[in-house]
Formats: sequence, structure tokens, C-alpha cells
Amino acid sequence: MNMVAIKQISIFMENKPGRMARVAKALADANVNIRVLTIAEAGDFGVVRMVVDDTDRGYKVLRDEGFTVSVTEVLAVEIKDSPGGLYEIANSLGMNNINVEYAYAFVTAKAERAMLILRVDDISGATRVLSEAGIKLATKAEIQKI
Repeated sequence: MNMVAIKQISIFMENKPGRMARVAKALADANVNIRVLTIAEAGDFGVVRMVVDDTDRGYKVLRDEGFTVSVTEVLAVEIKDSPGGLYEIANSLGMNNINVEYAYAFVTAKAERAMLILRVDDISGATRVLSEAGIKLATKAEIQKI
């Protein structure tokens, strides 16, 4: 089975004014476009997670700017934009003993669909389970079009 994982950049940084602007400017100056973004705070620090159009360049630029940055694999899953859409995905994974470590979602009017970015403990297993359940996994190229 062809695995459809995409790469996500995670940045661990201080929760202070101007930090996000530094990230955004570094990426903009390197002509790296942010496609999906979420920020989670934990007191004095936070984690910014993003999917960008050029992961390698984005990672290098942010690392060179002195940020603590890593790259992880995630799944981009099309989710029904209706009640029960998340349940269908979460239940399929849970029934197959696959843990969702974190997730973030967005709806786009342009593409007329909702997407869920998932970090799971077994990407290969999740790919198989979701595909067998008829749930569409998006490729990085599809995320780029959003």
C-alpha cells in the first residue's frame, strides 16, 4: 500500500510578543508559503505546527534563525463537513488500536471541503485503516492547492 504521509514542521518557542512575526518573516523572506498552521501554548512556551510548500527549505531557514525546529510525518485526511465526520475517523482508528496524538482541522470554501491533519502513533496502520474505511487521504500536492 502506498503511504500518504506529509511532512509537518514543528517549532518550539517562547510565548512572547514578536516570536511568531520572526517565524513568519523568516519564511516569507525565503519564499516559503504556509499552507496550514496551528499554535498550542503551554505557559511560557508554545508549539507552532505547520505544513508549508517547501518543508526542507522552511526547516533550514527556521533552524538557521535559531529556532528549535523538527519535522514529523502526519496524515492529511478529508473529513466530512457535517456532524459525525470526526467520529467516523476517530472510531475507525480507535477500533484498530491506533492512537491520535494530536490533530487540527480547517474548512476551505475554495476547495469546498474540510481537512484534518492527524499525528498518530502508527502512520502505516492508520493509512491502511482509513483507506479501507473509504476515507480519503490527501497528498501534499492536494494541500498545496488549498
